[in-house]
Amino acid sequence: MQIQVVKSKIHRVSVTGADLNYIGSITIDEALMDAANIIEGEKVSIVNINNGERLETYAIKGIRNSGEITLNGPAARKVQKGDIIIIISYGILTIEEAKVFKPALVFPDETNNSLR
Repeated sequence: MQIQVVKSKIHRVSVTGADLNYIGSITIDEALMDAANIIEGEKVSIVNINNGERLETYAIKGIRNSGEITLNGPAARKVQKGDIIIIISYGILTIEEAKVFKPALVFPDETNNSLR
């Protein structure tokens, strides 16, 4: 049997933009993606602390060390600049693997700089 577990999380990061006219996704500072072990194109869940919205999309790289967190396309309607969100990715593991697996947890500062 396999189960889905948290692979990585960027906890309480600030939204820097919302671009309704982009084709979709979330743009994440490449340094944050690296710290959280999230790759471009990976499916992620977004939880908005400010309004309770939850959505799924895929990650694209933003400029390294820019602090950028931009929701694109329809997801832009679910956030406002300055909202605090959590970005979560999941992996599928066997129960035995899941018992010993340690997710990458990232706790950025108020300017979205990566802290581990």
